[in-house]
Amino acid sequence: QVQLVESGGGLVEPGSSLRLSCTASGYALEYYAVGWFRQAPGKQREEVACIDRSTHNIIYSDSVKGRFTISRDNAKNPVYLQMTNLKHEDSGVYYCAARSFYAGGALCIKSKFDYWGQGTQMNVTA
Repeated sequence: QVQLVESGGGLVEPGSSLRLSCTASGYALEYYAVGWFRQAPGKQREEVACIDRSTHNIIYSDSVKGRFTISRDNAKNPVYLQMTNLKHEDSGVYYCAARSFYAGGALCIKSKFDYWGQGTQMNVTA
């Protein structure tokens, strides 16, 4: 079983940049599709960005497209979420998740992800 740990959250101002990291123990993260999801208070957890093992399939939610970049280097452990031009509405707890079986089709479906981290808090405030 893989254990996921997110890091890099914090308090930033609007327009700032921040990079989140997702690291794994137990099994190498390179064997999984990985997604970043977020949850704001009182709202459902929503997809932010997902990447398959090969990095050929990368999905972004419309709200972050052009501002966030998900990346991975399978020679190294972490999967990153680079966030730029942050907005107040980006605030929330950011979760990393790993999906065991992905052979094509829709990638960024929350219910298909098997393993979840505890989350890292990121707040954007002036």
